[in-house]
Amino acid sequence: MQESTSGSWAWCTQAEHPYLTATLLKRWPHGFFTRASWPQPPEVLSQQLAPGAVIYRAQQVHGNRVLSPDDFSQGPAATPDSRPSADAVMTTGSQQAAWICTADCTPVLIGDVATGQVAAVHAGWRGTALRIVPTTMAKMQAQGSELKNLRIAMGPAIAGQVYQVSTQVATEVGRSLSLPTQSDHELVAHLQTLAPAPLLPDAEPGRLRLDVRQINALQLFALGLEPQQIAITPHCTYQEPDRFFSYRRSHEKKVQWSGIVSC
Repeated sequence: MQESTSGSWAWCTQAEHPYLTATLLKRWPHGFFTRASWPQPPEVLSQQLAPGAVIYRAQQVHGNRVLSPDDFSQGPAATPDSRPSADAVMTTGSQQAAWICTADCTPVLIGDVATGQVAAVHAGWRGTALRIVPTTMAKMQAQGSELKNLRIAMGPAIAGQVYQVSTQVATEVGRSLSLPTQSDHELVAHLQTLAPAPLLPDAEPGRLRLDVRQINALQLFALGLEPQQIAITPHCTYQEPDRFFSYRRSHEKKVQWSGIVSC
């Protein structure tokens, strides 16, 4: 396996709501916000990134549907009950902000250095099994993007070392890689040989440790992306309770927001 570059990351702490940024996405106003911003919505947080940007966010459902501004029939300021269901939002014009929320799932922000367009993706294990990040990139390609021009940053999420799942879940996610293995046992064994490994052993029978971010990275490498196009933060929502909410840790229905603005 190719190793994705960890890239460089920086905290923006001068504003009211602190957030994490990726050097790889420095062209675009963006941020992975923390629990300190709860319960402020993107309409408030976006003012720190790009005041005046039009905000788009969906009703997240752990699927692989991708929305563009044209899909918001009620307009970007739709109420929660009227927001369309999806787990990724992409832009088609300038000064459009794409937002998603996460607790332990992976927030993925994507930018196109040629077109200036962006996307925000909520990639939990279900969405990853459904290949939501490649699906988002395919939709961006349909709007004129080229894979070589995309830059991807994966923000704070639960780390593989502490994310225990059933073998069934692990293999369902692993099958998204379309590897030439016949049985679930062969698939698990193969993924455990990679470095870094997206599947790790667990002491409990029928359980494994799953690194969702590494599965997403493998999906991107299979498309032909290079390691320098991908940044993965080392921050773990489960292991950093002072900074992040983690549903797996506390079962609270609270989230942190991640957003990016097109240029």
